[in-house]
Amino acid sequence: QLQLVESGGGLVQPGESLRLSCLASGFTLDYYAIGWFRQAPGKEREGVSCKASSPGSATYADSVKGRFTISRDNANSTVYLQMNSLKPEDTGVYYCAAAFLDPCEDGLEYHKVHPLYDYWGQGTQVTVSS
Repeated sequence: QLQLVESGGGLVQPGESLRLSCLASGFTLDYYAIGWFRQAPGKEREGVSCKASSPGSATYADSVKGRFTISRDNANSTVYLQMNSLKPEDTGVYYCAAAFLDPCEDGLEYHKVHPLYDYWGQGTQVTVSS
């Protein structure tokens, strides 16, 4: 069964950190680009970060640059999103998605790139509140 499963979400205070994980099963993660997206209550889903299958730099939304880091562990079929200095506006459900054709160069605008992703996870809730 082909699937992505996110984990690592939770409730934290502003300024704290979380590391989200995205575990892939049923397919070889090595060949896929991975994107992280999030959706805040009452808002549209937005792109957070994207990392291509090949070694190289990642792309980040302006709102998370310098605070979030995406990384891959292909040997363990897992992609991570390290989130530091969390803010209340980072609250939302975070989704990972995998794309065989690299969408990272197309940016992070959800409406534009979401058709390029082949698999989506069910999401993990992140709440940043004091």
